[in-house]
Amino acid sequence: MPEGNYTNANNKTNFRPPALGGVSLLVIFAVLCLTVFALLSLSTVQADCRLADATAQSVSDFYAADWEAQMILAKLRQGELPADVTIETAAPNEEAANTEDNSTSVNMLCSYTCQISETQNLQVQVQLNPQTGSYSILRWQAVPSGTWQAENTLELWDGTTF
Repeated sequence: MPEGNYTNANNKTNFRPPALGGVSLLVIFAVLCLTVFALLSLSTVQADCRLADATAQSVSDFYAADWEAQMILAKLRQGELPADVTIETAAPNEEAANTEDNSTSVNMLCSYTCQISETQNLQVQVQLNPQTGSYSILRWQAVPSGTWQAENTLELWDGTTF
């Protein structure tokens, strides 16, 4: 019988378990580290996927609101008055003032809002000249839909401990 885990002294057979040394502990530690890194990588990929989905939805919502605003502008240029459009008469612009027949040239200042999301709106302000059909976009901007409230208190540490 080969010598190894068995010894033969006075016909007694003794079993010696294999030594669990530093190499085995190092392998166990490496497996635990790789498992933790794999779980961290998985959670990072899931977070990146959620962020990409939210970004895609945000861009899609913005372009849907932009399309709606373009359709309202097209209706205004055709002489229609869509709902939720505020119209004010404005003074003639400089180009109209330099022409000879500026007495009949009255500009309309049209303002409207298209909802992008629950927290954002697209605000548009257009100056139209119904006689010439010309227009000038004064504002085409995404703005927050909520109202901002300033905090009037500033909590500072007074130096006391618990």
